[in-house]
Amino acid sequence: MRFLFVGDSMTIGRAGDWTWRHRMWRHLETVLPGGYEIVGPRDGLYVPEGDPDGPETGAGPQAYADPAFPAAARRHLAGWGEGWLHMAPVIGETVAATRADVLLVSLGLIDLGFYTNSEQTEANVRAFLTAARAANPRVRAVLLPVIPNIRAGYDAAFAAECARFNELLAKAVADLDAPASPLLLATVPESYDLREDTYDGTHPSPSGEHKLAAAFADAMHQAWGLGGPYRTRASRP
Repeated sequence: MRFLFVGDSMTIGRAGDWTWRHRMWRHLETVLPGGYEIVGPRDGLYVPEGDPDGPETGAGPQAYADPAFPAAARRHLAGWGEGWLHMAPVIGETVAATRADVLLVSLGLIDLGFYTNSEQTEANVRAFLTAARAANPRVRAVLLPVIPNIRAGYDAAFAAECARFNELLAKAVADLDAPASPLLLATVPESYDLREDTYDGTHPSPSGEHKLAAAFADAMHQAWGLGGPYRTRASRP
C-alpha cells in the first residue's frame, strides 16, 4: 500500500523539524511492517533563503531532527505556502506517477489566509479529488480539517472562514465518498493546544506532530481497519 502525504507548511516542516510525516512513518513501521511504501515527488524540508539553519551552515532541506529518517520515507507532496489551490492542478499527475493508494491530506489554512475564501477553497477540494480519482479510480483519501491556529484567535472574519470551510469540507467528503474510492474526514483532537502543540501558534511542535499523525492513523484504523491505533507518542520526543 502506497501512502502520499499532501500538505502545506505544517506537513513539509522546516529544517530541524521532526514533522508529523516522521511520526506517521514510525507508526506505519509498527502496524504495517513491510506492507507499505511512502511515495511522492519531493523529500525535503523548507529552508528559507538567508535562514541561519540554511545550506550555508550545512543544514539544508534534509536536516530532519532524526537523521535516521530513511530517505524513502521522507517522500511527500507538500510545500510551504501551498494549498488546495496549488495541489489540485498537480495531484492527478502525482498519483499517476507514484501509483498512490492512500492520500493523507492536510490543507486549507494557507488557502483561506492568502488565496481563496471558503467556497472557492471547497471547489478546489472537489477538483483535487476528481483529478486524483481520474488517475486512480480506487484511491482513498483522509482529509484533515483546518486545525486551530493563532490568527483565528484575533481575526474574527478569518475564524469564520475557517469554520465555514470545515463545514463545507465535511459536506464534500459526505457527498463524494464512494465504496470504490472511500473518503474520511479526520478529527482534530480536542486536546490540541496552541501553547503546547505549536511552536508559533500555527506550526506543530513535537507534541502537535504526534497529534496530527494520530488523527490520520486513528481515522484509518477506525473506519477501514487499516493499521492500528496510534501508540508511538509515548516513546518518541
